[in-house]
Amino acid sequence: MKKVCMLVTDGFEEIEAIGTYAILRRGGVTVDIYSLLDKNATGRFGLTCTQLLPFSKLDAAQYDLLVIPGGPQYKALESSPAVQALIKQFMDAGKTVAAICAGPTILGHAGYLKGRNYTCFTAMNEDFGGHYKEDYAVKDGPIISGKSAAATIDFAFLVLEDAAGKEVADKTKKEIYYKGN
Repeated sequence: MKKVCMLVTDGFEEIEAIGTYAILRRGGVTVDIYSLLDKNATGRFGLTCTQLLPFSKLDAAQYDLLVIPGGPQYKALESSPAVQALIKQFMDAGKTVAAICAGPTILGHAGYLKGRNYTCFTAMNEDFGGHYKEDYAVKDGPIISGKSAAATIDFAFLVLEDAAGKEVADKTKKEIYYKGN
């Protein structure tokens, strides 16, 4: 089973972060949430997450999968050289990077979506050199992308399948009466 780290800062999309975290934990996956600013992070709708781990202490070698929720936080994450370096570490190592809503645009601007199938928040889709899909969640190689807040459950289950396998994902879907994909 893969070990997951999630990265948030002020302006994260609550449903995308908390929903993905909850689905992964239901499946038995270890998920550590890091704060870019090494402190509490407040989501776009005012939910403050406490006891987050400090980004300055994140050791990418300890993790197999990186999750990037969307929301207005994407601007701060994208403009951070340390976050760009973290994403590059994961990509260079062939580890999975999962991003949802505005998050995939960070990957697109960095060139990681070239030639790949992906999705993101429709209004933020640019020509990233890949193949945009209207699907709620898309996996292409080491990249998992999600469309929007409404896609959180589909996205989270695709991440869970990558982290723990199809059997665990299917079992977890059954436990919560999920009838989607």
